[in-house]
Amino acid sequence: MKARIGGLLLVAALLAGCGSEQAALPVGEKLPPPRPVGVEDPAPAPKSSPEEGGCEPRASYRPRGGLPAPGAMPAGSTMARIAARGHLVIGVSQTTYLFGYRDPESGEIVGVDIDIARQVSRALFGDPNKIRFRSMAAAERIPAIKAREVDMIIRTTSMNCERWRDVAFSTSYYEAQQRVLVRSDSKVRGIQDLGGKKVCAAAGSSDLANIAAAPSGPVPVSAVEVLDCLVLLQQGQVDAVSNDDAQLAGFVAQDPTTRVVGPAIRTEPYGIMMSQSTVDLVRFVNGVLARMRSDGSLAAIYRKWLTPLGEVPTPPAAEYRD
Repeated sequence: MKARIGGLLLVAALLAGCGSEQAALPVGEKLPPPRPVGVEDPAPAPKSSPEEGGCEPRASYRPRGGLPAPGAMPAGSTMARIAARGHLVIGVSQTTYLFGYRDPESGEIVGVDIDIARQVSRALFGDPNKIRFRSMAAAERIPAIKAREVDMIIRTTSMNCERWRDVAFSTSYYEAQQRVLVRSDSKVRGIQDLGGKKVCAAAGSSDLANIAAAPSGPVPVSAVEVLDCLVLLQQGQVDAVSNDDAQLAGFVAQDPTTRVVGPAIRTEPYGIMMSQSTVDLVRFVNGVLARMRSDGSLAAIYRKWLTPLGEVPTPPAAEYRD
């Protein structure tokens, strides 16, 4: 209930803060509903498909040897540099229910992604709290990594060939299914029924590219955050929202006037995003994830956060490229 109330308050806050001053209208003419800042309707066509490139997006760099003891990182390594700084800098979401969202009582960012981040911190420092979290929108992720503003991003980020050209990823820690959210009274049964209709996703997300590539021909609309898309759906300014199934189930928990429909549009493996210049850090993080798979801690994080959504999936097996 706490999370639901927090989500509804956040939607209310978005509604209160969006829009701009309106000129006076003739008597009897209604004002258009305000919309969140940064909406593009229609969204620009993606430059390429996330599937292009011929790579295996789930395959990452294999860990080498066992994990070093906390506080004993190899000299000259990326991990030693971070240890000398005294904290990790990790990009996260604060609006993605169950994965990275702000708890309304504690004010802390919590969720699946946050617990995984704390496991990385524990492996590096022996302390799960040596992290400075940076909240960022989906479109800010790759620029932040390339500018070395963060050490890594743990933010429900889908791994695909297009992104591998710019950044590196860990092994997949969660397999999501992209689906469609509509209002409860909608007759839409899936993406196949949305030809010529507006479907919203976060700018810079693979969800947006997948909408644009759908054979039925929906009209992609982008917003800064997918939660902004929920606002647009509530206002009737879009016909559907498309995102990953766990996140859409979270929206239904917050707004029971919506429902998730249709088969999966695409399977989206989530990975931890890092710089291509820090392959040693990628191998270290993959060692942490391997330990979490073997000792059951990754499955425990799933049970902690995802049980309210129904059947809890099994963590995906690691795939390596070397």
